[in-house]
Amino acid sequence: MPQVLEFKLPDLGEGLTEAEIVRWLVQVGDVVAIDQPVVEVETAKAMVEVPCPYGGVVTARFGEEGTELPVGAPLLTVAVGTATLPEGAGAEPEAASGSGNVLVGYGTDHSRPARRRRVRPAGSAAAPVPAAPAAAPVPAAPAAAAPAAPAAVAVAAGPVPVISPLVRKLAKDNGIDLRGLAGSGPEGLILRSDVEAALRAAAAPAPAAPAVAPAPVTAAGERIPLKGLRGAVADKLSRSRREIPDATCWVDADATELMAARAAMNAAGGPKISVLALLARICTAALARFPELNSTVDLASNEIVRLPSVHLGFAAQTERGLVVPVVKGADRMTAEGLSAEFARLTELARGGKLAPADLTGGTFTLNNYGVFGVDGSTPIINHPEAAMLGVGRIVPKPWVHGGELAVRQVVQLSLTFDHRVCDGGTAGGFLRYVADCVESPTVLLRSL
Repeated sequence: MPQVLEFKLPDLGEGLTEAEIVRWLVQVGDVVAIDQPVVEVETAKAMVEVPCPYGGVVTARFGEEGTELPVGAPLLTVAVGTATLPEGAGAEPEAASGSGNVLVGYGTDHSRPARRRRVRPAGSAAAPVPAAPAAAPVPAAPAAAAPAAPAAVAVAAGPVPVISPLVRKLAKDNGIDLRGLAGSGPEGLILRSDVEAALRAAAAPAPAAPAVAPAPVTAAGERIPLKGLRGAVADKLSRSRREIPDATCWVDADATELMAARAAMNAAGGPKISVLALLARICTAALARFPELNSTVDLASNEIVRLPSVHLGFAAQTERGLVVPVVKGADRMTAEGLSAEFARLTELARGGKLAPADLTGGTFTLNNYGVFGVDGSTPIINHPEAAMLGVGRIVPKPWVHGGELAVRQVVQLSLTFDHRVCDGGTAGGFLRYVADCVESPTVLLRSL
């Protein structure tokens, strides 16, 4: 006799309490293996694939794509046991105990099982997942989260073919019996439109408005929910402004020699060195001289905590918005190593494949806003860090060089810092050292 197990949205770590369903990777009726990814979700930090700890046949999914679920909410149910497999389907599902793993790329291994198999009925008299009798050992669950069996038409007994808990709630709030509805969705699934049609029929001739009517556009303009990544950014920046008394100083620097040094490095062969990597190497050297800026403020103990390593965050613009991947141990890396790590993390960011661990733990941020064609900025510090170095575009400008007016490659550098960790003298000293290294890269050799 198959056993139906409920898989809930696991603890995603890093203080995350909810996630939005981006894409289901399995359908009702699919056979899944232990640790097979079943859904892709978007948290406030990244998009991750969630693996199922059970092997068996998917009997129900909870939540449509775009639905936001809290940690601990049901994701899907899996029928575990040989009776759930069709004849000739192959190996038996894994044991019901599961693997104990949590997330792909976060607290679990990276192995990938074979492609899932779609269970299809052999004939009109056979169903891919037979309904379990009343005595079957099914874990207790709320009525709104009952497993949904794939069926063409709702029947008087057994699970109701509904995936979305929102549809169940809409029907419950309006007194609609789902067992009396024939679903218009795939394999007879009952959709929101089916419930709304029943509401209109019950209230004829006046149509009944749905319990939750989407209204993205109002007379005041379009309303965009502050959730997911955008909501997390809003919360973090607001907290930074509330807690950190920040100040900004800036200076123009002649980057002609830095650009010439980079061209010489790349002409010598080997992996290409990016401008961002050279600036990062300068940053880590400056932080070694001014460790006050590689720190954080512990409000609970009223202490400044100077951090032993530099975990360098860098701003990366993606289709999902601005994210800040973190290069761990940047102070122990060469310009070549930094360049490779920037490229790797940027590629993951653009593909939406960064793990939450890639976006946390930063101690200092390098923000190259020059890629947007602007010269200067007063950025908000990436809480709970103490400082951020901003770099504008590098453009030809008139500059006095060697006592004569010349056209040089000029860049504006800005430093936004937490005034609690240091005064203007320290911040100015840090920025001046960075500018000196940009103008004369040989200065950097003294600290290597």
